[in-house]
Amino acid sequence: MKFSSRINSFKARPELFFDTNKIDTVDLIKRMSSVKGLTHVELNYPEHFLQNDIAEIKTAIEESSLKVGGIALRFQKDFNDGEFANPDAELREKAIQTTLDAVNVCRELGGDTVTLWFANDGFDYPFQLDYERAYADTVDAFKRITSENPDMTFSFEYKPYEPRTFSLIGDVCSTLMLLDDVGQKNLGITLDFCHMIMKKENPAYSLFLSAQRNRLVGFHLNDGYGHFDDGLMLGTVHLLQTLEYIYYAKKYKFDGLVYFDTFPKREDPVRECEQNIKMYKILSDYIDSVSMNEIDSIIKSQDAIKIQSLLLSLITKKTSL
Repeated sequence: MKFSSRINSFKARPELFFDTNKIDTVDLIKRMSSVKGLTHVELNYPEHFLQNDIAEIKTAIEESSLKVGGIALRFQKDFNDGEFANPDAELREKAIQTTLDAVNVCRELGGDTVTLWFANDGFDYPFQLDYERAYADTVDAFKRITSENPDMTFSFEYKPYEPRTFSLIGDVCSTLMLLDDVGQKNLGITLDFCHMIMKKENPAYSLFLSAQRNRLVGFHLNDGYGHFDDGLMLGTVHLLQTLEYIYYAKKYKFDGLVYFDTFPKREDPVRECEQNIKMYKILSDYIDSVSMNEIDSIIKSQDAIKIQSLLLSLITKKTSL
C-alpha cells in the first residue's frame, strides 16, 4: 500500500522538529521521512521549488525513505481570474506552460502523475463567467497537455467552491463529463473526501462512478463537517462513510497513491500522519475480517439495521492503541 501526505502539513508545530524558523522544502522532506508507514512524497509546483532547486530536492528524496508519487500544480497570484479558464489568453498560456514545466520536473524526480486543482477557475456572481468560453478553453488546454505527454498521467481534482463561490468543474459528474470531452486516456480523477462531503456527495458513490469508468487515479483523504475544506484526520467525523469508501476502493482493486490531505495546526504532524495511516489500515483490515462477500450481502439486503450492526461491530472491536 502506498501512502503520502500533504507536505505543507509538516510546517505545523515546528518547535517539535526544527531548530530554526527558516524551513525549506528539504527540511520538510526530512521531517516527512520520519513518519512510520509513509512511502511517498508529492510536491507542489512551483511552490516547493522556490527555496530549493530541483537538484537539492532530488538529493533530499534520495537520502530519505520516500519516493516521489507526483507533482501537484499550485498557481500563483497572477491567476486570480482563473487558470485554464482565464479570460486573458496570455495568462491561460502561462498556466499551460507552468503545467508543462511541472511535467518535466515530475519526470526528473521519477514521478508519474501530475495533479491539477484550479483554485480560481469559477465565478462568484451571476453573469460573471462566460461558461461556454471557459469550458471550451479548459477542454482545449487539457487536450494539449495530455496529447503532448502521453507517458504522463494527469489527474483532475475537483472542489465545489472555496476560494471561489462556484467552481467551473465542481462535482464528480461534471468532472467525468470533462474527461470524456477531452478524450485522452491519460487524464483521470483525484477524489478528495472533504471536497465530496462539501458537495453533499456520498464519497463511495463518487468512487464507484469514477472507477467503473476506469478514470480513478488518486485519493486525497481527510474529513470535515461539510461546510469548508476542514482537512481533519481520517474517520473523525464520517466514520461509516469512510469505511464504505475503503470497501469500494478494495472492491475496485485501487492500487494508486493514498494521500492524506489534512491540515494539522495544533497537532504534531508526524503523529497525525501516522494516525491517518493507522486508521486506514485498521478499517481496511476490519473489512477483510468481516469479508468482502459478507459486506456485499449486507449491501444487497438494504437492511439499515444490519448496516448499523456492522458499525457496532467495528466500534466494539478490541484494538491496541
